[in-house]
Amino acid sequence: MTPRTKPLAFPEFIALLALLMATVAYSVDAMLPLLRPIGEDLAPLAPEQAQLVITVFMIGLGLGTFTMGPISDAFGRKTVILAGIALYMVAAVVAAMSQSLTVLLAARFVQGLGSSAPRTVSQAMVRDLYSGRQMARVVSFGMTVFTLFPAIAPFMGSMLGAAFGWRAIFFSFLVFGTVSFLWLGLRQPETLSAENRRRLAVGPLWAALKTVLGHAQVRLYLAALTFTFTTMLLWISTVAQVFDLAFGKAAEFPSWFALVALLSAPSSLINARVVVRFGMRRMVAVALTMQITMVTVSLLCFGFDLPLAGFPLFIAFMLTQFFSIGFLVGNLNALALEPMGHVAGMAASVVGGVSTMIAAFLAAILAHFVAGHPAILAGGVLLALICAASCMIAARRHG
Repeated sequence: MTPRTKPLAFPEFIALLALLMATVAYSVDAMLPLLRPIGEDLAPLAPEQAQLVITVFMIGLGLGTFTMGPISDAFGRKTVILAGIALYMVAAVVAAMSQSLTVLLAARFVQGLGSSAPRTVSQAMVRDLYSGRQMARVVSFGMTVFTLFPAIAPFMGSMLGAAFGWRAIFFSFLVFGTVSFLWLGLRQPETLSAENRRRLAVGPLWAALKTVLGHAQVRLYLAALTFTFTTMLLWISTVAQVFDLAFGKAAEFPSWFALVALLSAPSSLINARVVVRFGMRRMVAVALTMQITMVTVSLLCFGFDLPLAGFPLFIAFMLTQFFSIGFLVGNLNALALEPMGHVAGMAASVVGGVSTMIAAFLAAILAHFVAGHPAILAGGVLLALICAASCMIAARRHG
């Protein structure tokens, strides 16, 4: 492999960035239509356990998010991303060949760990090459392309599963990783020069962790972000099951998921336009209020089988929740990092890693009770949202 030494042209760099960022989205969303056949094949006595392939992936992702940034500071961006992609591909082969759910879950954990490198370190590459508004422009372009993947990934998973069985999706991950590996390896030069690298040490990461968790307001914003992630992961791990068991629409799931993903995508762009005027806290408050109102209506209707209960209400419920995420995640991240300017890089790893790992555990606990019932899903989401709102109220008092 002969790497390129000249910087990539702007359009090619954006395309590569979007592909690296999409590793997680494809690895999660393409699995959703396949949870049922995986459960029936590897855990016939408890097929609902297949939803753990989402949970353990996110736990691995969270652990990697916590560590990949500092590792790339020491060994370079390109080296770490390539190593992560290689780990991701090896785990994909193991998952494809697995004959038990335990082996599959272990492989998915390793996949999550490997995928954290392209997801996290690609952002560091952007910081190496751009700054200020230009950096924001690059990330916005990359995110615009990235938002297409949640819409098409379930289609790809569904088609591959129908044609070749559920194991085929892991071979598609292998192909995806190979394209990313070769494109990055051959075309993208290293963005962190040797003289700018820092020695890998546990001390700075531990100090950042203590700094983040030692700040009362940051702790509360981190908790609010964690509960927000919990609702998102709860939805992702159970929504296909609800489509199937509650409404008998498993075959239609990829189409509806794509529609909701596309309709939700503009929320981040809208937030970017209005947050300067209204402020992050107000945007979070509005989004949480909108979510809590809709989830309460859904819980009452599905719980008491009221006339409104039905598939249209569930889609409206789903759309409201997914659309609101665009107003929550970015703003809560910014609020948590706002007082951490002196340790911003390490703090970002801590906030991202801690929130993802804890949210994955909480979502796994709640998902165990959903069993395809929209009312139980709504109850779990409402519980997490009330916790998030309570953290925001407490943070305001500390401010």
